[in-house]
Amino acid sequence: MSDFRMEFEEEAALPAVKTAKPIPLFIDLDGTLVKSDLLIESLLALLRQAPWCLFLVPFWLMSGVARLKAEVAKRVVLAIERLPLQEDFVAFLRETAGDGRAIYLATASTRLLAERVAEEIGLFSGVLASDAKTNLKGIRKLKAIQEMSAGPFDYAGNSRSDVSIWAHARHGVVVNPAPGVYAAARRHCQVDALFEDRPSAFQSWMRALRVYQWMKNFLLGVPVLTAHAFTVKNAGAVAAAFLAFGMIASSSYIINDMIDLSADRFHPRKRKRPFAAGDISLLAGLVGMIVPLATGLWLATLLPHPFRLSIFAYLLLTMSYSFFLKTVVLLDVILLGALYTVRIIAGAAAIGVEISFWLLAFSMFVFFSIALVKRSSELLTMEKMSETAAVGRDYRLSDYNTLNAMGIASGYLSVLVLALFINNPMVMENYTHPNRLWLLCPLMLYWISRLWIKTSRGEMHDDPLLFSLKDRVSWLVLFAMMMTTLVAI
Repeated sequence: MSDFRMEFEEEAALPAVKTAKPIPLFIDLDGTLVKSDLLIESLLALLRQAPWCLFLVPFWLMSGVARLKAEVAKRVVLAIERLPLQEDFVAFLRETAGDGRAIYLATASTRLLAERVAEEIGLFSGVLASDAKTNLKGIRKLKAIQEMSAGPFDYAGNSRSDVSIWAHARHGVVVNPAPGVYAAARRHCQVDALFEDRPSAFQSWMRALRVYQWMKNFLLGVPVLTAHAFTVKNAGAVAAAFLAFGMIASSSYIINDMIDLSADRFHPRKRKRPFAAGDISLLAGLVGMIVPLATGLWLATLLPHPFRLSIFAYLLLTMSYSFFLKTVVLLDVILLGALYTVRIIAGAAAIGVEISFWLLAFSMFVFFSIALVKRSSELLTMEKMSETAAVGRDYRLSDYNTLNAMGIASGYLSVLVLALFINNPMVMENYTHPNRLWLLCPLMLYWISRLWIKTSRGEMHDDPLLFSLKDRVSWLVLFAMMMTTLVAI
């Protein structure tokens, strides 16, 4: 008993060990936790949902950026649960929170959005955010952090505006930094971790520009073949037209992807597109689309006036599709098919030849069929995801059989037009062995039928062009059709 009392008294005499309170961690939202910019996303959503409100933007901005953010956030609803997170960084935060450390969200985004993000992730002890009067960025954010922490703090960010906060932080964490930011952070504080999950900028921009889609521009050369107008001058004109359309198309793809962010993030493949995935910043996208657009328009000035009208028509159609018509059932696929046909018309305009009725009729039916392949494959993808309708499109799963029937019928009509064209007396005059052209019909019939069987089986990519480029059978059919045409000349 005495030994126990002595041991107890000795332990009681030891000084109490004070457990140090963990240093709080404050993290930025835009570009750090979320691989996007919520203000630009909100403005793009406003442009899509209520474009007339954009006339109010200058008046809101006159009262400051904070007022702009608050007004835009009240008018749009972002799919917070679909925002692209920096997953490795989020895993780090969950581990840190599990150790009992307080984590705060400190962002220049408006409080309405910041609190929704904090609630979705469920890790934060509190939220510091902008309100209608104060834009919480730079020095303002630093002061708010110092008031809440009342002592040392750590900070995680990604941009140059975060450098002034790292200068007063104990330690720092850098996430997907802008060029030069990581080095600047290390000069001002001890950087504990760097999180970087973005692919190379070149790879991301090639995907955003969708250079493989330039294959469609070979349609510009079709009038040269059908009109038998093989000259060096015409070849140069078609080459310039090819580049012009490629640049304009790439610019329009960037615009379309930024406008369609929310819908793309609900799609299993489209959510990996550079802007939807946050691999390229939206601000860089807004600036980056100007270069190909300006280049394409400049190249168009080197070609005849009818070609310039064609390329402006193409640009107008693509913009109409991106902002309005993609949500209108059937009108969207008619427009998609028309964008192929516009290339053929532009190719004829570039070399100054008339386009035949047969070629226009054939292109109308075959490209409408291909556009319906795209929509049908998207519906089957939605079915696999247990969705009842395509997000951002006016189609339901129950429409699949109807779209399938229309697409097959349109494809077969294109083969019929081809057969009638081959039997035309004009063809008899232009080809030495016109009867050999009849082989084109079964080849075309086989390719269209196979395309729709692949679609019905769920084996079709949502981009039929990309499928065809990777499909060996499609290349063999194309080669056979080219050889058939050559032996008929």
